[in-house]
Amino acid sequence: MSGVAGLGLALQLAVADPWLGTDKVKHFFLAFFVQSVTYSTLRATNVGHESSLLGSGALAMGVGLGKELVDRRRTGHFSLRDLAWDAAGVAGATLLLDRTSR
Repeated sequence: MSGVAGLGLALQLAVADPWLGTDKVKHFFLAFFVQSVTYSTLRATNVGHESSLLGSGALAMGVGLGKELVDRRRTGHFSLRDLAWDAAGVAGATLLLDRTSR
């Protein structure tokens, strides 16, 4: 019986947290934005390109993780799918920023 109940709970969570949706797009673009602004700020203060990429990516992921911790505290739900979309936003920004002129 507990196996069936566990499967039911897993299915409810999957439906409540789909892979696609407006929330996921927001996670992608917020992570992309945070990394881009942080990278630009670091570069403007003469931090090297590689260090700026690393620092800005870490901060963007930290913001996403912090958001999920707040969500867990408020609603009891921590979404690894949201974090995956945050990581996709960081990856997209990294690809773009890595190809900018220095």
